[in-house]
Amino acid sequence: MSAIINSPLFGILLSLVAFEIGTAISKKWKYSFLNPLLIANVLIVGFLLITGISLESYNVGGNYIAVLLSPATVVLAVPLYRQISNLKRYWKPILAGIFAGSMTSMLCVIFVSKLIGLSETLMLSLLPKSVTIPMGSVIAEQIGGIPPVTIIAITITGITGAVTAPAVCKFCRISHKVAQGVAVGTASHALGTTRAMEMGETQGAMSSLSIGIAGLFTAITAPLLLAALF
Repeated sequence: MSAIINSPLFGILLSLVAFEIGTAISKKWKYSFLNPLLIANVLIVGFLLITGISLESYNVGGNYIAVLLSPATVVLAVPLYRQISNLKRYWKPILAGIFAGSMTSMLCVIFVSKLIGLSETLMLSLLPKSVTIPMGSVIAEQIGGIPPVTIIAITITGITGAVTAPAVCKFCRISHKVAQGVAVGTASHALGTTRAMEMGETQGAMSSLSIGIAGLFTAITAPLLLAALF
């Protein structure tokens, strides 16, 4: 039995089964908070706790799925290519919006961390919470954060964005499709982009564009921001 648990197949199958269950539940009840990834995370954690299987055993196969995150993110360039006309037309406000969103995210982390007394290490770990996991974990390591904590923060941020994106856009009266996509992608990276694609092709394309540029902005400005403030 231990040979099966410690094989890559176990982590991969557990992840796929949990996600399929999450997808089925999400399609059946259609509530925004029933995000398939959120349900899958809860199911996997619950299963590991109940069975006593270690996280290390799960990660033998789970890490194979994590490797696919980078190429999966690159695939998001396909809808962007289809919306190249909007990119050419609105490139200035798009870049301004992504930069403003990235800066706001980092400044909020710094302000709240100081307000509630988080340690500097935790603050640095949370700083790149709005970029994709491959980029965020590297940024966190470079500025002195803890990559595993960053990964958790990025996952929570993405799920939150995927669940709340339509409601937030409606509440803030963001009606322009390009603006909606930029807002979702900048704030909640790839997971939010999956929801943006459900909102429309334009939103999905602009959101996928925002992922890469927001990551680049964060990688460049995070060390400069920290140097200026501390």
